[in-house]
Amino acid sequence: MIFMIKKKVIIAMSGGVDSSVAAWLLIKQNYQVEGLFMKNWEEDNTNNYCHAKQDLHDAMSICRQLSIPLHKINFSFEYWEYVFKHFLHEYKLGRTPNPDILCNKIIKFKYFMNFAFNYLKADFISTGHYARCKKIKNQFYLLTSIDKNKDQSYFLYTLKSQQLKNIIFPIGGLNKYEVRNIARKLNFTNAKKKDSTGICFIGERKFVTFLNKYLKSNIGNITDIYGNILGQHKGLIHYTIGQRKNIGIGGLKNYCGGAWYVYKKDLLNNTLIVVQEKNNLYLFSIGLIAKDINWINKILDISQKLTIKTRYRQKKISCYIISFIKTKKIKVYFKKPISSITPGQSVVFYLRHVCLGGGIIEKSIPLINFSNNRIDY
Repeated sequence: MIFMIKKKVIIAMSGGVDSSVAAWLLIKQNYQVEGLFMKNWEEDNTNNYCHAKQDLHDAMSICRQLSIPLHKINFSFEYWEYVFKHFLHEYKLGRTPNPDILCNKIIKFKYFMNFAFNYLKADFISTGHYARCKKIKNQFYLLTSIDKNKDQSYFLYTLKSQQLKNIIFPIGGLNKYEVRNIARKLNFTNAKKKDSTGICFIGERKFVTFLNKYLKSNIGNITDIYGNILGQHKGLIHYTIGQRKNIGIGGLKNYCGGAWYVYKKDLLNNTLIVVQEKNNLYLFSIGLIAKDINWINKILDISQKLTIKTRYRQKKISCYIISFIKTKKIKVYFKKPISSITPGQSVVFYLRHVCLGGGIIEKSIPLINFSNNRIDY
């Protein structure tokens, strides 16, 4: 009798329902499955924000139920040095970074991946991301998930084709409600657990209070585009382009019209510039320049009709890549103007359901040139 040796998969177990169902699916596909719980933040015992202990408890419970081992590792130093310090540096420069993307690149698909292959002798690694991977003519492609509302390919654009060869995304072909239903049928203890929100591995917390622990907040003026002082801000680090809530100038006398939105952060003068109305032309851009470009597969033909996302929940917008600037920058124009393009965030490119890659937004190309009120088309 010939026995087939099962391929070994190490799955990142977060304690959430997605990774739990993903682990069960891998077992059903006849893999040898082992879990790995990563601790990536040294929580402060004086607050209730971090839930690492509960997450570990949930991960252990699921692994016991599935009869698979659970390894544990602490990547807190790596997270602090290579993700969180960068996060703080970007905020100091007035940009709005996306730590989840860097966390995936550095922690999950570098340190976790290396640990799984080198120390746990894995053949594959797996996560509970809503994404898919497909091999086409010896190339591995990152595809969007079936559930368009939960698709997480946006956060995975820093991957390379050769990495995808050894990554499995088991739930990319399911909708979220299907994942929940599987968890309920299996009587998983976390079947009704809420999805995690907030900063990657740090969790949901009062963000203003959290940032103030690490960065100095300098109070300054809030002005309109003509320089009229409307109030004071709590520190430019606490605002992002396009923000409407919690600006602190609602109900101003002598100003009629709609809500206020953050238009620009003037770091030199420590001034927050705002405009009124969601559809104010000053908020819109006709393009952007992006840096640190990563193509998952080979560099594409820029004549192809692509779509992009400049935020996770954004609907895809048609775009045109105008030119490559040096090797790691590109200039992109949109088919129609987009509101609130935010430096520090990521732009991700798609060709239908294939995620091609992306980069960091360096600056927008505004619809209206602020310096002379000229409209650029």
